[in-house]
Amino acid sequence: MFHQQVTRLRGVSVTDRYENTTLDWSNPARLIVNGVSVQPRARTETTTDGRTVLVSGWWLCTAPGVDVDLTAADRVEHDGLVLEVDGDVARWPDPDGDGVHHVEAALRRVTG
Repeated sequence: MFHQQVTRLRGVSVTDRYENTTLDWSNPARLIVNGVSVQPRARTETTTDGRTVLVSGWWLCTAPGVDVDLTAADRVEHDGLVLEVDGDVARWPDPDGDGVHHVEAALRRVTG
């Protein structure tokens, strides 16, 4: 189940001339993560003003013992798709009390 690989994308923090800090996604920091499973979840389709927007949900889970530096501000590249982390990342504690057992994150892709 945990035979997939993803790339964690992290935007680079930049400050503009007005002292606003934003994330620059033109050349994100990349981290390859092995030992994960990425599965499709629910999707919704909405049409407004003649424009159709499709939101596809995905779920990422790491193998037992695999922790990953992933935050709600990151993105994940999987199978040619760039997915946004949707909300907080869950780090489940090891039942033996020794670190993280596994990590789960909701992902989404918005098109349209």
